Amino acid sequence: MAATSKNTSRSIVIIGILFFIFGFVTWLNSVLIPYLKIACELNNFESYLVAFAFYISYLVMAIPSSRVLKLTGFKNGMSAGLLVMAVGTLIFIPAAMSRTYILFLLGLFVQGTGLAILQTAANPYITILGPIESAAKRISIMGICNKVAGVIAPIVLGAIALKNADELVERLDTMSAAQKVEELDALSGRVITPYIIMTVVLIGLAVLIYFSALPEIETDSEDETLAAANKDKTSILQFPHLLLGTFAMFLYVGVEVIAGDTVISYGAAQDIEFATAKFFTSITLGAMIVGYLIGIVTIPKYISQQKALKISGILGIILGIAAIITDGVVSVLCVSLLGLANALVFPAIWPLAIDGLGRFTKIGSSFLIMALSGGAVIPLIYGLLADNLNPQMAYIVVIPCYLYIWFFAAKGYKIR
Repeated sequence: MAATSKNTSRSIVIIGILFFIFGFVTWLNSVLIPYLKIACELNNFESYLVAFAFYISYLVMAIPSSRVLKLTGFKNGMSAGLLVMAVGTLIFIPAAMSRTYILFLLGLFVQGTGLAILQTAANPYITILGPIESAAKRISIMGICNKVAGVIAPIVLGAIALKNADELVERLDTMSAAQKVEELDALSGRVITPYIIMTVVLIGLAVLIYFSALPEIETDSEDETLAAANKDKTSILQFPHLLLGTFAMFLYVGVEVIAGDTVISYGAAQDIEFATAKFFTSITLGAMIVGYLIGIVTIPKYISQQKALKISGILGIILGIAAIITDGVVSVLCVSLLGLANALVFPAIWPLAIDGLGRFTKIGSSFLIMALSGGAVIPLIYGLLADNLNPQMAYIVVIPCYLYIWFFAAKGYKIR
């Protein structure tokens, strides 16, 4: 038992490092959106194609990712995912040199593809690594690793990419066409060194994971009770609670990305300087860390996973309305505090949705990974509303999303 506990702890540490990488790469988008909006001269809708290109890869690549994992197993699949991500970060080098927006988007899509493989492996892995009743607690620990990286990433890249951005935006209007091209090329080149470093780190981690002692976990077998319950099941589509959970995950990732990736641009729209606004995503992710800590302490000892999910849905509705009816810093902080409402949603949806899948666990996990494409679609809807209404009223899109999350927690997960 002591040896098993030690192996489990070591596995949690390794997976925790991977979740740190997820967070660092994912939450760079919050800086890339306003940065590329300036560098590539984009409108709101076009700038949110950053999120679209990154998250749509989950929809496209989740099923292929599950097939990769069937061939490679979890550990080698994670290593392969890191290498694919390294290819994506490498594409940023020619993209920055040529200031070509489509190349930036391609790099983001490839990074998302690598993350699809990683997440298809890592999320069920950490869920199955211990009792299902405490899965939300383990995923919360992973969430802290993810969001600590998310706090650091926008500050680091923001300090490089958005340095003196306010002054540059003001000066661009007074420049000749040739001067503007020169300044924007220089701005574009700022990301070359950070992405070279990231490429080297990702390749190094891929090698370390490949040679690590991370154990394989069997997900294709079932105990007798589960096998009896699933004996007539021939398709993943015969598990309604998974399908409802997949849609809840789709909406959740959409509102999580909105809370983290729009808040810098929204702060600027509320006349807050980029020098200050670049910290708002870190506040969002700091709020998520607080939520994860609450989950670690309270689940399952004081509240169940589904009750935590109910509370999260209600809190999201309240903060979404508050962001719309208040102004200035208060409104922006309400958007950032959506991080608190979002913290326990992923940790609760995942185990509730894959509970009882047995031999269908890998394909079920792929469905949930596909649902991460909500981060591609929902922010685009926000961007469209921001262009046609205003950036503040556009937050109306989060209200029905949190209502559905509450429904899944109240009833959806019970439908078998």
